[in-house]
Amino acid sequence: MKDRPMVLVVDDEEKIRSLVKSYLEISGYTGLCAQNGREGMELFNKNPVSLILLDLMLPDLSGEAWCRKIREVSDVPIIMITAKVDEESIIQGLNIGADDYVCKPFSPRQLMARVESVLRRTRNTQKTDPCLVYDDLTLDTEKRSLSRKGEAITLTRDEYHILALLMSRQTKIFTRDEILEHIKGETYEGFDRSIDTHIKNLRSKIGDDPKAPKYIVTVYGMGYRFGGQK
Repeated sequence: MKDRPMVLVVDDEEKIRSLVKSYLEISGYTGLCAQNGREGMELFNKNPVSLILLDLMLPDLSGEAWCRKIREVSDVPIIMITAKVDEESIIQGLNIGADDYVCKPFSPRQLMARVESVLRRTRNTQKTDPCLVYDDLTLDTEKRSLSRKGEAITLTRDEYHILALLMSRQTKIFTRDEILEHIKGETYEGFDRSIDTHIKNLRSKIGDDPKAPKYIVTVYGMGYRFGGQK
């Protein structure tokens, strides 16, 4: 039991918590359940959680706000469970740090497949050189930290993975689909334009001018590559 990955389910619907916990246990995980954000945070702080299944519509705190609180202290994978199916809500969730999303009503088997996919990516994160360096930008892949001219820059989980991918192969042009597959997995069915939002946020954080980029270059009609010179 000690070796079973622990999954925290934060949802105010008792039927969903019970159903998801049953499927988690059958699939080889340990399920922890919380009915609101406060209870979920208490369980998260007291247990070695491997992944979080998070309802966006909690009674005491929005799922988006709860996700932001978690991202301040941890990059634990988060799958959002949501009845919000519009594109803007989903993109917002991804931009604040979610790794994937599942829309209600959902298939428990599909949810378990997504849980396994996200945890597999976490376990098998490709290791590169300890430090990726370009000009005054340094990405430490062991500490998962970024600095520019010695000053630390805070990245979200997805921003880190995008930047690590681009910096690891600086001459390669990555399509949006390739970047999405790298950070979300092959089964992900999201919106490729969410990558553009991540890139915009990255550029803002590292001081990159999109009109004359020094770091992240847009290759129109294709995707992105790293490095201003070619």
